[in-house]
Amino acid sequence: MIEIPIPKRQADHKNVVGLTVEPIPTVRIEIVGMGERGLKALRRLASIPGAEVVAVRDNDPNHQAYAEQLLKEIQASRKAPSSFPLSPLSSLHSPLSPIDLTYICTDWQSHTPLAIEAMRKGRHVAVEVPAAITLNDIWQLIDTAEETRRHCMMLENCVYDYFEMATAAMAQAGLFGEIIHVEGGYGHPIGDKWTPWRLDINKKTRGDIYPTHGMGPACMLLKKACADRLQSLVSMDTASFLGPRILQKYGNITDNDFRNGDQTTTIIRTQQGRSITLNHNVMSPRPYTRFYQIIGTQGFVQKDPVPFIIYTTPDGKEHRLQGDHCEEIVNQYLPKDILEWREEGARLDSRGGMAYHMDRRMIEHLRRGEPMDMDVYDMADWCAVIPLSELSIENGFQPVCFPDFRRKDMFSQKEGTIQ
Repeated sequence: MIEIPIPKRQADHKNVVGLTVEPIPTVRIEIVGMGERGLKALRRLASIPGAEVVAVRDNDPNHQAYAEQLLKEIQASRKAPSSFPLSPLSSLHSPLSPIDLTYICTDWQSHTPLAIEAMRKGRHVAVEVPAAITLNDIWQLIDTAEETRRHCMMLENCVYDYFEMATAAMAQAGLFGEIIHVEGGYGHPIGDKWTPWRLDINKKTRGDIYPTHGMGPACMLLKKACADRLQSLVSMDTASFLGPRILQKYGNITDNDFRNGDQTTTIIRTQQGRSITLNHNVMSPRPYTRFYQIIGTQGFVQKDPVPFIIYTTPDGKEHRLQGDHCEEIVNQYLPKDILEWREEGARLDSRGGMAYHMDRRMIEHLRRGEPMDMDVYDMADWCAVIPLSELSIENGFQPVCFPDFRRKDMFSQKEGTIQ
């Protein structure tokens, strides 16, 4: 077993489990990065009550111009002020309006330094997935959050998928008995959406480099249902059969030294003896899937290719639902606020509403001064799969221990729960 050293917490730092701050009646937001995700976030955030987009930053003047026009249209429809400052991504000077929240939608390598910069300026941070790709970056984010007492939330929208939210609540209610095993991952042929920086990361890195869409729902479920924690993982990858071809096709680069395997499989064992399986494959042709499954002593859940739910009620009766017949039980176990926002979420979010619900719950928590659904330690656990899986593979597929990112702090059921 490969052990990972844990740096000592500095004497003047405190853990941020269940962190609360003073309520912010109107959350003033800066969005950094005006690519596809940033522009979608702009549309959502500018339409959420109690949120005000006061600044955007991007290196590309075309992105800035489009963002400015989009925000003016949204604000005009709300009869709100339409002017806001624009500054290049490389410039960190303060905008004219104070900022409460920095919302980061840039390339992966820039996530950590931008998040740290924002927290040191006294801002809360919401950062796209993955928030960090190395253990050093993860510890820097934790240390900065603990030092500044600022929220650092990773924008893992798959936690807010209706099916995942409802079945996690069913697990918490005991309808699947004891949870034994959870599966998740990311199966998505990227095709013509490959960017140069993402190709470069895949070319140079082994392991599961995009794990959080699977890890988020799995870990939130285990925290809600079992208060369980991650203990160790072991990863294995295939050879890169398709990587060099994709590099040639989308990057116009001929190089057979492509390190990321076409398929990477990771198995995680928890402290209480449960397991999680993660799959990562962005190379081979297949339907999009996140591999979501739950196996319990009295139930089973499968999302793809056809939803399937087996659960047992307190009277001992087993129920089996398939396809559209799952919808009623899903709606029954969705949080009330999600049901109230469902129509608005579908209107503003091309993915059905999960990113809208993520944003709106984040804004609501800031306005009420409540803990976030997902905190910096959740980010650490989920992102750690990236460096730990590579370490396992590079050392002959050996097991690797998860660091205790909370550094021996007692588990709090307030932490990261969705109610």
